Amino acid sequence: MSTKSNHYLRINIAQQNLEIFYEKNMHLENKPFASYKISSSQFGLGTESGSFCTPLGSFIIEEKIGDGAPERMIFQGRKPTGIIAQLGGEEDYVLTRILWLSGLEHENANTRDRFIYIHGTNQEELLGSPASHGCIRLANTTMVELFNNVQEGDLVEIVAS
Repeated sequence: MSTKSNHYLRINIAQQNLEIFYEKNMHLENKPFASYKISSSQFGLGTESGSFCTPLGSFIIEEKIGDGAPERMIFQGRKPTGIIAQLGGEEDYVLTRILWLSGLEHENANTRDRFIYIHGTNQEELLGSPASHGCIRLANTTMVELFNNVQEGDLVEIVAS
């Protein structure tokens, strides 16, 4: 895996959005080329194992999973199940694509082991409000677009506000 970053993602928990920047523009214009509504953890912010909280800080996209899978494909253990989820419902599925995050700081170094991802959701109606179990959730069409615009090694920053 390359640690050379081509893109920079900033996730703002207070605003419940994810912005993606071309790295070269990050310092010059500081204007995102895309912005998406997200859903972070309903349990708040934190890094403790088993807390289901969303961690803060600096991360990289350690692994991209699901290239070519149909939208709304259910993943279990990072493997496609062959089942396409319906939208809605109480179950919190990992859908469409997975961007597996790895923490770059001492405080969030356990992020990969906590299985914190950016992924699609069957609960798109909850986007814009905290509702996940620690991961960052996106609409499925948006997840495909994001997946196609980033690579392993790209930087991600999750900020409270």
